[in-house]
Amino acid sequence: QVQLVESGGGSVQAGGSLRLSCTYSGYTYSPYCMGWFRQAPGQEREGVAGFDRDGRTTYTDSVKGRFTISQDSAKATLYLQMDNMKPEDTATYYCAADWRWYNGRSCRIDESEFLSWGQGTQVTVSS
Repeated sequence: QVQLVESGGGSVQAGGSLRLSCTYSGYTYSPYCMGWFRQAPGQEREGVAGFDRDGRTTYTDSVKGRFTISQDSAKATLYLQMDNMKPEDTATYYCAADWRWYNGRSCRIDESEFLSWGQGTQVTVSS
């Protein structure tokens, strides 16, 4: 059974840092595409960062230079390091993964790219 579990959320002051973790299971190899998404109340879910099995990363403009996505394949864990956080980063954060492969897949941080999702972890940034 495929399962993704997020952890590491909490409250932080503006300018502070948090690191989110997402453990994944269900296959003996890493997902081809991995990503982090977030959703604030009343807002659409947006892609934050993406990572593929070749190590290529993608970030939405609002977090470039502040957030870093990475993977520890030995621990079957995806991370999102969030530095210099801003109040507008407040949201529920979700990790997502997809094990499907086809030639030329690009792993865009779009909801349509992912079949497997975690339950979310809350992040609150205060002024």
